[in-house]
Amino acid sequence: MSRRSGPISGPSQSHGTMIILSPMATKAASLADDLVQRFEEQIEKGDMPAGSRFPTEKEITETFGVSRTVVREAYSRLAARGLLVSRRGSGAYVPDGAQYRAFQIAAEEVGEIDDLLKLLEMRMGFEAEMAGLAARRRTEADLAAIRDALDAMERSTDVDASVAADAAFHAAIAAATANSYYLRFTQFLGVRLVPSRRLYLQGSDARQHRQYARTINRDHQAIYDAIAAGDPAAAQRAARRHMEKSIARYRAMQDGLPADGAGE
Repeated sequence: MSRRSGPISGPSQSHGTMIILSPMATKAASLADDLVQRFEEQIEKGDMPAGSRFPTEKEITETFGVSRTVVREAYSRLAARGLLVSRRGSGAYVPDGAQYRAFQIAAEEVGEIDDLLKLLEMRMGFEAEMAGLAARRRTEADLAAIRDALDAMERSTDVDASVAADAAFHAAIAAATANSYYLRFTQFLGVRLVPSRRLYLQGSDARQHRQYARTINRDHQAIYDAIAAGDPAAAQRAARRHMEKSIARYRAMQDGLPADGAGE
């Protein structure tokens, strides 16, 4: 994508609102991702309120030096996220309520360590409270499901199996809260664990993977034991400690230091 200094204003206007596109560095892997990120930020900040007209394909290609295919892909993603509506013969516009759309974290957003750390910080309080509720409300069937996920984690021999077992572990704890919203949010976050796991285990051999799985399973075992004992405070402490160790490990990776202990 071409880089230009200073803000770039597209000529499109609606209700007197000028749409401003300021070129910026981005971590997105593709040009379409870059455009999506630019527009999302402006919509979230209120710079493009409901009714604002998106620049035309021609305006985008001339301003940023990208192809029409890239623009169409970006607009398609924005439409899928409820941020763009097309009006035949008129163009593309920001729909009502776009600024307050459903919370989402795209998987490609958590491929860098900085992004993973932010996600882990956000999850810390959520995971701790979830474990505490599970300790209060779990049934024998819930405990069996959590135990099955722990056993699957212990048997895992590759990254994919490890990811699936870990996601199942957290989902089983969420189900044990007897609060469907915890389960839905945990399932949403589940696929966002994959990039972090792959980042940490990239280039590792089978022995390193087994060591990693055993270390994490010790944390998971502590959470399970507290839930099984019906001890909410202990469950919260174990879950928080698990996340704290995850954060410490990724910070060590970021600083190029040996990562002691494990978490996610």
